[in-house]
Amino acid sequence: QVELAESGGGSVQSGGSLRLSCAASRYDYSSYCMGWFRQAPGKEREGVASIDSDGSTTYANSVKGRFTISLDNAKNTLYLQMNSLKPEDTAMYYCAAAAMSTKWCRWAYAMDYWGEGTLVTISS
Repeated sequence: QVELAESGGGSVQSGGSLRLSCAASRYDYSSYCMGWFRQAPGKEREGVASIDSDGSTTYANSVKGRFTISLDNAKNTLYLQMNSLKPEDTAMYYCAAAAMSTKWCRWAYAMDYWGEGTLVTISS
């Protein structure tokens, strides 16, 4: 069974940076689709960024130019570098992975595995 464990969340002021990490266990990287999602209080879960084995990355419009998703296969770790953080970025952030690469990689319904989440709080 694939296991995902997020870390790196915390509280920072507006304009600051955080790097989230997601350690993946027993995940097959020969054909992958992984992503970051977030859910703010009272709102639906939304896709933040995704990456797949074709080398494609996607970003929500709200984070383009500020967030960067990357994968270190050697360390079995997915990252989300978040810069120029805003109060509206406050949310629980989840790492997710699909069993294999898919053209629907940016969507939550395509994901088979989820982490428990890490909380990001941005103060103004």
